[in-house]
Amino acid sequence: MNVVIYARFSSHSQTEQSIEGQLKECYAYAQRNDYMVVGEYIDRALSGTTDHRPEFQKMIADSSKKTFQGVLVYQLDRFARNRYDSATYKSKLKKNGVRVLSARENISDDASGVLMEAVLEGMAEYYSVELAQKIKRGMDINAEKCLSTGGNVALGFKIEDKRIVIDPVTAPVVVKIFEMYVAGSTMADIIRYLNANHIKTSYGNEFNKNSINRILRNKRYIGTYTYRDTEVPDGLPRIVDDDLFREAQRIMEKNKKAPARAKAKVDYLLTTKLFCGHCKAAMTGVSGTSKTEKKYHYYQCVTNRRDKSCNKKTVNKDYIEDVVVQQLREFLTPDNITTIAKEVVDLCERESNNGNAKRLQKLLSENEKATENLLKALESGQAVEIIAERITQKKKEHDELSYQLLVETTQHPVPSVRDIRFFLSQFRKGDINAPKYRQGLVDMLVNKIYLYDDKMTILCNTQDGHFDVDLKEVSSLKGHLVEARGVEPLSESTSTGTSPSADGRLYSLAQPQAVKLLSSVES
Repeated sequence: MNVVIYARFSSHSQTEQSIEGQLKECYAYAQRNDYMVVGEYIDRALSGTTDHRPEFQKMIADSSKKTFQGVLVYQLDRFARNRYDSATYKSKLKKNGVRVLSARENISDDASGVLMEAVLEGMAEYYSVELAQKIKRGMDINAEKCLSTGGNVALGFKIEDKRIVIDPVTAPVVVKIFEMYVAGSTMADIIRYLNANHIKTSYGNEFNKNSINRILRNKRYIGTYTYRDTEVPDGLPRIVDDDLFREAQRIMEKNKKAPARAKAKVDYLLTTKLFCGHCKAAMTGVSGTSKTEKKYHYYQCVTNRRDKSCNKKTVNKDYIEDVVVQQLREFLTPDNITTIAKEVVDLCERESNNGNAKRLQKLLSENEKATENLLKALESGQAVEIIAERITQKKKEHDELSYQLLVETTQHPVPSVRDIRFFLSQFRKGDINAPKYRQGLVDMLVNKIYLYDDKMTILCNTQDGHFDVDLKEVSSLKGHLVEARGVEPLSESTSTGTSPSADGRLYSLAQPQAVKLLSSVES
């Protein structure tokens, strides 16, 4: 199998050596498993809590070329610590036939492995959120003093002892941009001028319309310190005067065109999860337009749409999604939450002693045995100097192996039943109308849904977790099930799925969103 390696380190207490260590572990893992590494994607000094990572985005885009089938990471938190981003991008990779592999976490390919992966990612985000709170406190303190809060500094400034000062090299570039724009140059003219003179943005990239727009609207250039929703006039040294800045704003407003009416993107919540109860084919999103030009959205059986050989009727999108979300909320009873929590903890405990830990323990045992043999040889008077030197080497090896084993066994703490019950209990209280919450609920609990005209069977990602829903009891079907005609597929929502096999009812807690969605619960 062809794989690519994705590695990154954040700016928080990590260095280039972190990348080297990740690559070393990933290549060793690939060699042990007979994987062919066909490329590397590396982001330096970029946090995993954001998806604004150039190499990461390039990797996601390249996955559509079908040149690799796996993305190998040092451990799962290198891929993402944001649960929503992780679920989103893993879904994109999955559609391109690519899965994410971890070199340090022994995650099997079966359903139990998926459950374990979900827990590890959830805990990674938990610690990320905890760290973010501490960092935010420090940033708030710095912001009160108009100091740098970290991250990229705007073009024209630089940092000296946490203070934001004017950069004499790049500040003239900012002034030139404002002067050219006020003098009548278009953004395209300014972009061509800057790129032709090999002038880069503060990120080291070529200029484009967005980067010019951000500069022209940045109040920091008139001395206003900005942090979140707070503005402090004269908190920074100014680069351009007020008159020049105001004139630039006036011209931008004048040139601003009325936004075109963009085509609304419709997200089909049950895509890849919903299957026809009659022929077992996937049901995907389609739309239809009434005589009054009103747009309607449905799920339609792929077989029915292709050749009409299946008589499954389409179902109203909002209706079936609301029914599923409500049924899933009701499924999260205290008893089911306790069952899921115990199951997750059991898997964590079994996986905590992973393959790499076993390897280190074996090497440590071999080291101790070799050292013991050397000591016996030393006692008998054999080649004292040579043996003493080898004992010293073995001691260094022992210390290094002990440290690696300590890191291995402490990096992946086993969550308690109480922790997971808390996550799921809070998750159950989320805003049922929030799109991210609804998506998280489906991703976490649903394996497959078989939809008939009068009922549906929901197969959950928990062991033996499945139940039937009588649609007649939920609400009337009138107006929701329609004959499959006069509907056209939406390009952004059309997706194909394989027919589920009979033994596909293995449990797996796929993509849980509990930790991420605590924020929506609180709001």
